Amino acid sequence: MTPYEKQAYHELEIWKLKIRKRPSLLNSAAKSLQNRINRIIPEKIHNAITLTIEKMVKAVLFGAKYTTKEPKQHDSLQLREAFVKERIEFYRKTASAEGAVTGAGGILLGLADFPILIGIKMKMLFDIAAIYGYDVRNYKERLYILHIFQLAFSSQQGRNDVFRQMEDWENYQRSLPEDVDEFDWRTFQQEYRDYIDLAKMAQLIPVIGAAVGAIVNYKLINKLGETAVNCYRMRKVSCLKIISNGIR
Repeated sequence: MTPYEKQAYHELEIWKLKIRKRPSLLNSAAKSLQNRINRIIPEKIHNAITLTIEKMVKAVLFGAKYTTKEPKQHDSLQLREAFVKERIEFYRKTASAEGAVTGAGGILLGLADFPILIGIKMKMLFDIAAIYGYDVRNYKERLYILHIFQLAFSSQQGRNDVFRQMEDWENYQRSLPEDVDEFDWRTFQQEYRDYIDLAKMAQLIPVIGAAVGAIVNYKLINKLGETAVNCYRMRKVSCLKIISNGIR
């Protein structure tokens, strides 16, 4: 193992501890409040929001594969992650600029930010997957991308649940549905919406909307990028363990 790989996997272990931590009292209180609000919202509205987010994500999920480069083969982890950092920086700047423009445009443009930002996030995840050597034309790899998205933008409790699934991905993926329509879109949209609601609502406020949009989008992309890097590092470690056990 190279010095870079040792440092990367040390960072991975620190990240795992952060992901595994139990929900704090503040986290639990916030989640409880969001759950109460969600119960008040009529079922028809929930269904409409779920369907809207499902359609948006599917459009990107099954369209971006045609614009994503072939998976990189035989590169070192250090070289792969140099490319990954460059792509994350590109998408951070893109999302930040998009947030500033839509934030400055008031409520109508502010609302347009939601689907645009989802597209930017998903495209970045497709690029990162290909750089790490995974073929996004594979349906299960696209489901892995959805799980990374969930892991980044969920409550602490939701994050713990998703992380347990991803830790044993090679076995867990065998239980996943072959039809993407069977994916739990309701939980997906609620966790994502609850996570970003407060920050994105501030983007709709006149005058400060542009600054808020730029900062919030930058931070959301940064968090997603960090999550993706560590998720793919975890996959690499898992594969090494499988190979090692096979040799024994």
